[in-house]
Amino acid sequence: MPTSELQLGKNKITENFIETLKLHFKNHENVKIGVLRSARTNRGAVKAYSEEILEKLGNKFTARVIGFTIIIKKWRKEQVR
Repeated sequence: MPTSELQLGKNKITENFIETLKLHFKNHENVKIGVLRSARTNRGAVKAYSEEILEKLGNKFTARVIGFTIIIKKWRKEQVR
């Protein structure tokens, strides 16, 4: 399956963003989230966003941060963090 892409903007992580993310995972295993300039102050902010997203999604997801992009993968089984 191809990777789906989303953008995280100045509204940051809202309930609507999380719901949209969950909808993308119904059809895709991986989702790339581009963090726009309006949402970040530095690279540490991107890492904090990835941790917050994982906390809200649950234990079946893992994330990698590459530059200003967060790549989230959905697994079949729960992951140990």
